[in-house]
Amino acid sequence: NTSLHWYSKRCWGKVEIRNKSNIIQTEYEARTGRTCKPAPQATRRKNFEFEPLSTTALILEDRPSNLPAKSIEEALRHRQEYDEMVAEAKKREIKEAHKRKRIMKERFKQEENIASAMVIWINEILPNWEGMRTTRRVRELWWQGLPPSVRGKVWSLAIGNELNITHELYEIFLSRAKERWKSFSETNSENDIEDAGVSVADREASLELIKLDISRTFPSFYIFQKGGPYHDLLHSVLGAYTCYRPDVGYVQGMSFIAAVLILNLEEADAFIAFANLLNKPCQLAFFRVDHSMMLKYFAAFEVFFEENLPKLFLHFKSYSLTPDIYLIDWIFTLYSKSLPLDLACRVWDVFCRDGEEFLFRTGLGILRLYEDILLQMDFIHIAQFLTKLPEDITSEKLFSCIAAIQMQNSNKKWAQVSENNNVTKSC
Repeated sequence: NTSLHWYSKRCWGKVEIRNKSNIIQTEYEARTGRTCKPAPQATRRKNFEFEPLSTTALILEDRPSNLPAKSIEEALRHRQEYDEMVAEAKKREIKEAHKRKRIMKERFKQEENIASAMVIWINEILPNWEGMRTTRRVRELWWQGLPPSVRGKVWSLAIGNELNITHELYEIFLSRAKERWKSFSETNSENDIEDAGVSVADREASLELIKLDISRTFPSFYIFQKGGPYHDLLHSVLGAYTCYRPDVGYVQGMSFIAAVLILNLEEADAFIAFANLLNKPCQLAFFRVDHSMMLKYFAAFEVFFEENLPKLFLHFKSYSLTPDIYLIDWIFTLYSKSLPLDLACRVWDVFCRDGEEFLFRTGLGILRLYEDILLQMDFIHIAQFLTKLPEDITSEKLFSCIAAIQMQNSNKKWAQVSENNNVTKSC
């Protein structure tokens, strides 16, 4: 706006100067009888095919009358610079157009693949789940990512329900959670009965932490914020779990896992999957903050880290950068906080297929993807980078790196290495 105002003011100023000049010239000719030849005008821009929507073209304008006029060489140079800027702008526009076209083409192809895969999952695999889930064809299709329409169903089947939780049982614990919320808000008393060795203060702290944590869960998604359609639902699932497992309670990070399940399952089914998932050995070790078990998982991870990425492994060692600094956040949220949501869901797809091993393989895949960048960083910058990964990370690049990770050391696979470290077998 400032540029336009200056430009228009300048143009009107030129008109006034030209009018005054014409009057002076007429008076001079009348007095002397001589005719003044008009001064040659500088070459001006006309009918350009392309002109950037900016102040770029001002470079071709004459200077104000109170400044020295441009020389011919300077005017030609400015014209050349302008032409170069226009040509560069055209190149960028063409490049962006090609990029948009490529993205659209890839999107259409992806949608076609999802549609054809959905038919196979619905008509062939799900009706024959037990017989087909471990076949090579299904595993390969699974690796490519589950169609969103069947994702929740496949996750539920893959996670299982060893705890035998029913919809009715969920309603019971949800009612209990609501009673406690009401009791805490009305009396804020610690005179309630304690259960499972957990104090009322601890349970209250868990329930209060849930309220705080939900607002920090996928903050860019309104649906989980207060007033959003999934806010109360997420609150209910997490509250019911703290009553169902008072020995575990609520731990930061759980809200991300519950939120992802809620996006793909009905409320009660999301709770059933959530409780069973957190009951797996790996998740239970982390959410109970079992330090000895966590250290054994980290030790197993480092075995494969050194095997697959020796140069980066030594770089991390030189800074005493241990796996807990970045792995804890990844494992606690199953990558749903660190990765774009659609990519995190694809990681979940294969995690449900392969178990805990894939969580650590994904971590190595991320390190492989950004190895060159990480090798240039120090301790602080590495920790910051791995806490919040670049938003432009794509599933194709990440899964290509994950596929290149070999989860085998001295002819021993993850399960054997983790067992040697006294880590319980796969989730």
